[in-house]
Amino acid sequence: MAQKLAGKIAVVTASTDGIGYAIAERLAQDGAKVVISSRKQTNVDAAVKKLKSQKLDVVGVVCHVGKKEDRENLVATAIEKYGGIDIFVSNAAVNPFFGPILDCTESAWDKIFDINVKTAFLLCKDIVPHMQKRGGGSIILVSSIGGYEPSALMGPYSVSKTAVLGLKKALVHQLSPMNIRVNCLAPGLIKTRFSEALWKDPDNMKLATQNIKLGRIGKPEECAGIVSFLSSDDASFITDETIKVSGGASSQL
Repeated sequence: MAQKLAGKIAVVTASTDGIGYAIAERLAQDGAKVVISSRKQTNVDAAVKKLKSQKLDVVGVVCHVGKKEDRENLVATAIEKYGGIDIFVSNAAVNPFFGPILDCTESAWDKIFDINVKTAFLLCKDIVPHMQKRGGGSIILVSSIGGYEPSALMGPYSVSKTAVLGLKKALVHQLSPMNIRVNCLAPGLIKTRFSEALWKDPDNMKLATQNIKLGRIGKPEECAGIVSFLSSDDASFITDETIKVSGGASSQL
């Protein structure tokens, strides 16, 4: 059976660990050529080695999405190595603040919005012309269930993820005539290093899962198949949608 992403070229930010790694792995398993990235060379090297051990077609590049030269190099690597870009998954995010929202400093607020929202927009600007040359593409912005129901202790991060939902809707107007689809993935509580403060401590874990109807936290690979679907021709008539992978956690915007 032909792989559903055969011939496609994907770029995934923050993809050497957690949800980003699982997404990159699944896209490659489904036939895509994938450019993975991370801020640290050691992480890139380790992830590339692990993926290549599965005979997957991947290359890795260091990319701090907050640095213009790194963003440009990420895009250039995809063009030079593979000849284009069909799929872009914006997964990079930070959360330097944990506590009541009004305790957040201006510098922490700026960093959250610079990385979580602004760089997603700037990378879309850089990548869209290359998708146009290939007749279309698929952009998946990684938001969060917190974008619907802000956490009491992760308010700024949650608001940034609400902004990502708005960015998706704004991009759809301009990109639809180019045959570029834009959708969001909104994970709930997934077992990653990024979220370990919410699941490592048993008391925090009990509190965090009380709103999850399936009664457990998710795994990174449970997000990956959704992104592969949204990147494929199976989703060719799907744009401006958000798929929540949250175990049934209540969410309403």
